[in-house]
This record gives sequence, C-alpha cells and structure tokens, in this order.
Amino acid sequence: MSWYRNTVWFVKGLREYTRSGYESASKHFNPADLAVNVAGKSFLITGSNSGIGKATAKEIAKRGGTVHLVCRNKERAEDAKGEIVTETGNQNVFLHIVDISNPKEIWKFAEQFKNEHKLNVLINNAGCMVNNRELTEDGLEKNFATNTLGTYVLTTALLPLLEKEADARVITVSSGGMLVQKLNISDLQSGSGMFDGTMVYAQNKRQQVVLTEQWAKTHRNIHFSVMHPGWADTPAVRSSMPDFYQKMKSSLRTEAQGADTVVWLAVSSEAAKLPSGLFFQDRQPVPTHLLLASTHSPPGDEEKLLELLEEFSQKFKSPSSGT
Repeated sequence: MSWYRNTVWFVKGLREYTRSGYESASKHFNPADLAVNVAGKSFLITGSNSGIGKATAKEIAKRGGTVHLVCRNKERAEDAKGEIVTETGNQNVFLHIVDISNPKEIWKFAEQFKNEHKLNVLINNAGCMVNNRELTEDGLEKNFATNTLGTYVLTTALLPLLEKEADARVITVSSGGMLVQKLNISDLQSGSGMFDGTMVYAQNKRQQVVLTEQWAKTHRNIHFSVMHPGWADTPAVRSSMPDFYQKMKSSLRTEAQGADTVVWLAVSSEAAKLPSGLFFQDRQPVPTHLLLASTHSPPGDEEKLLELLEEFSQKFKSPSSGT
C-alpha cells in the first residue's frame, strides 16, 4: 500500500506541484483577491528569514501589514528584516528570536507577545526535515518538536489574542507529502523501527492537517486553514532533500509561487468565505486523502492527538504562564 501511495502521490506531484502546475492553476486566479491594503492588521510569521516564510512576509509588508518575523537565527533574521523593509518601504516589521523546537521558549515568547501586541493572523510556517533521529535539549525528537509540538504550542498560546479580533486567521504551511501518511499517534517521537526523516516529516504534516481540522471545530471565531505550497526551490528543500532537488530543480516553483496561497489565505476576503479547517493548494480547497490510499484514521485518534500534544505542552509551561 505504501508503494501505491508513493507512486500515485509522485505522479500527482509532477502534474500539480511543479512550476508548470502553478502556472496552469494560476490562470484561474483572480488578481483582485490580492489587491488589498491590510494596514493596521498584525501578522506573525514563523520561519520567516528565508524561503516561503520570507516571501510571504514581503507580500504582506507590500500591502501595508504590520509583520512580526519569528526566527531562530538572529543574524539571518536581521538580514531578512532589512531586505523586507528596503524592498517594501514598510517600517512596521518586527523581529522576535524564538526556537520553535523549544516549547519553553515558545510559551515565554507568547506570554510577552500577548502583553505587547495585537494579532490578526498567525502563519505557522517554521518547519524542518532532519534526516537522522536527533533530540532537542528537552529530549524531544527534532522534527516532531518543530513541526507538530511547536505549531501546537504557539497556536494554543496565541488563541486568546486572536479571539479578540474580527476576521482572525491561522494558516499552517503543511505539505502534500502528508497524503502518503495515515495519522499515527502511537509513536509521535519516531522512537521505534527504522528512522526515515522524509516519512517522519510527512507524518508531522499529516498531524498539522488534523490539528487544523480539530481547531476549526472548537474555535468558531477564528478561520483556520492548512496548505501545500507545492514543490518550491527553497533553502530548506536544497539542504534537506538534495537528491530530490538535483532531479527536480528545473521544475521547482519559485519561493513567491510557493507563498502565493499562504498570502491569499492571509489577506483575501475570498478565503474567509470558505469553511474553516480546509486544506488548500493553489487557492483551492483539495482533498486530504488520495483515492484508495487507506490513510483515513478513526476520529478518536484525531481527538487523542490533541490530548497528547496538550499533555506535552503543559510539561513545558512555566507556572506564571496564563492561557
């Protein structure tokens, strides 16, 4: 079954996820959707010093939004901030140095952020694909800590701030790779069996889809969405998937093309008219399962995922942190 899933997914990817797939889909885009001014609105983007995160930040800054860059590397983040301010002329770009694989750091940052800023849109873009099993200083498997737990903690911590705003949105950058994975809650930290970083990443991305669907059910005042940017030429793809990059580099999307749907979900009025909790590709909601791929999981597992992540997150929350 895994062979079938992977083959069907790759054929689909060649048709839809490449630059030509974007060019084909974009023929149906309405340019007016992004002809907006978002001055006065506040956007927080994780992993925004390069790739899709930086491309998203630029597009939002161009449209007047206040942009909060949440990055791990201070030097690269400062370079990105300078580039965004210079290119867009928008001075309302702020930098926060946070390691999204460190839940204690996220809680601390979120508490401070809530006291000092408002927030209209949260964009969970930070992610990693570590190909060998590595543990963080907290003993967490690094992919899980960044992609799943970090996304969960930051979103949960900022929900009260988002709830205060009309038209609040949460967008999570997932991956079409999740289509080859069925949710597995029995081994969240990939401690058993052979470690395959690509499949661990895909499992994390499935978990992000499930989180989005579950949040949409319980937080009706916020519009949640999750999306696949396609196969884009980013520093992360080059470093984490060098073989894939070498084979596909002439067909990969640009960073801006990968970011297009993130920007659309963040700023367009059209996106907010669609139901909360959907998975998007090229400005369209798309199925979260391949036909006949047997990746559906029992609803109980999806609810249990949130319970397990809540247990993890509470372990790292300082007694002084509110919710």
